[in-house]
Amino acid sequence: NLLLQPCSAGLVSRLIQYPVAPCKGRITVTKEDLACLDAGEFLNDVIIDFYLKYLLLEGVGSSVAERSHVFSSFFYKQLSRRDRHTRHQRVKTWTRHVDIFTKDFLFVPVNQEAHWYLVVVCFPGLEEARYEEFQRRAGELTWFLSQWLNESCLVALVMFSRASLMGTRRLVFALFSYLQVEWEVRRKSPRLFTSDTMKSFNCKVPQQDNSSDCGLYLLQYVESFLQNPVVHFDIPLRLESWFPRQRARQKRDEIRSLIMSLHQSQLKEEEPKPSPSR
Repeated sequence: NLLLQPCSAGLVSRLIQYPVAPCKGRITVTKEDLACLDAGEFLNDVIIDFYLKYLLLEGVGSSVAERSHVFSSFFYKQLSRRDRHTRHQRVKTWTRHVDIFTKDFLFVPVNQEAHWYLVVVCFPGLEEARYEEFQRRAGELTWFLSQWLNESCLVALVMFSRASLMGTRRLVFALFSYLQVEWEVRRKSPRLFTSDTMKSFNCKVPQQDNSSDCGLYLLQYVESFLQNPVVHFDIPLRLESWFPRQRARQKRDEIRSLIMSLHQSQLKEEEPKPSPSR
């Protein structure tokens, strides 16, 4: 896969680990990974996973992030293999510390055909469709779901930064299958996740104007969603004015500066402390 190949030659050396110990699930970012932020380069899985984790842990700082879960960029690769129970077996330990059905939003970064795009599963734990407007409080945030939920419980929003690549049937089916098995394992009861109970839509979102910025757009989609989540599902879902192209382009410099700032901070933490004078 083109996007997962090293971006440039050179020795691999660690810059940071994020988050720092004793947190689990740390991601190591190297100088080689940093080169993926050069102009015209494709973002690799390390940069994608690092920045998504940063957004969720401290980059946005909202109650939306607390009620969201971000899957690894390798998650869908496992779901695209064999039958649904075997697929779930491959990733069942990835959520052993989190019940995804208590979350409002699940973010699934996907890499297919040398292109990054994003799927957002909204309200996976909602079991019944409701005609009336549904609302509940999560910290300072009040969610409002439109009357569209009379028809379906779950919504999967698919966000492509290149419109020509919109083909999602296999992906949505894999997510249906995963959620169904995960529910059976987690809740010890059957629940159908089908096209009747879970709708998917290709959102009209800001589009890239080159061949290399798809990863940047994926990251900006997540950041914009965490800052202002989509909870009214009026079809077609038009988000073309969500953010200007420049906002996505400048993420290369933003992420590079963030990594180097964390690098300097971690270097200071690793410096040997002077022994106390006697």
